[in-house]
Amino acid sequence: MEWMSDEAYSKLTGLSMSSLDDLVEAQKLTVRVQDGVRMINPSRGAISTVIPQKLAELSLSNTQELVVQPEFIEKTIGTIINLHEKVIDAKDETLEAVKVENDFLKEALNSLQELYEEDRNTIDTLTKQLNLSQDEVEFMRRKYKLMWNKTIAEHADK
Repeated sequence: MEWMSDEAYSKLTGLSMSSLDDLVEAQKLTVRVQDGVRMINPSRGAISTVIPQKLAELSLSNTQELVVQPEFIEKTIGTIINLHEKVIDAKDETLEAVKVENDFLKEALNSLQELYEEDRNTIDTLTKQLNLSQDEVEFMRRKYKLMWNKTIAEHADK
């Protein structure tokens, strides 16, 4: 933006000339004098100084005028209580959902433990059967070896 006169700046910001003088003295605004007229650069210092000062002035001037109606307070308290009840309901629903999920997980764990026991028993049974089968195969191998040796011996004698 271009430089503007202090009157135009005062109208733009809503600040009084004495407030502008205070800001200039505090070196919060960039100022130059041109043809005997004080010029202000509105792009520097406006955000950081003028707006907070204007808000402070407004808040100071409006504190005596601020009146809160009882209906507003009642509605606000009602809204807060309603939100609180909704939060409590949501909390109760969440707790119930967690309990149901916990029960489901317990049942699933018990079922898996039962399946594990059954599988372990099946493995034990199959291991015993395998050992018996291996013993039987070894016995049959020895038996046939003896029979063949006897047959070969008898055939050699003839």
